Amino acid sequence: AQLVESGGGPVQAGGSLTLTCVVSERAFSEYVMGWFRQAPGKEREFVAAISWSGITTNYADSVKDRFIISRDVIENSVYLRLQMNKLKIDDTAVYYCAADSIAGAAHDVESRYHYWGQGTQVTVFS
Repeated sequence: AQLVESGGGPVQAGGSLTLTCVVSERAFSEYVMGWFRQAPGKEREFVAAISWSGITTNYADSVKDRFIISRDVIENSVYLRLQMNKLKIDDTAVYYCAADSIAGAAHDVESRYHYWGQGTQVTVFS
């Protein structure tokens, strides 16, 4: 399965950006999905996750109350979005879409995500 991210780019601090990830396999509508990010010189870290139903979400403390994760199923494709508000310089990173292979709670365990996108760069400038 191929997860394709889009929506990254440069944005001024305090601004907003929405990332989108598309996977054209309806089976992914039943999987936990999430967003991770990797800043230069740092390890990849969890950002947000959402359960298969979209009812349960989980956020890293650093983005809580600023980012919103959501998902939709349109025909046979699953759309995962990350609305990022009040962006900070520290949010600069490559953002990755990821999917688990089972349903369940929206978790932050990177090793349990088996499918990954190629990443999209988000650069926040002052």
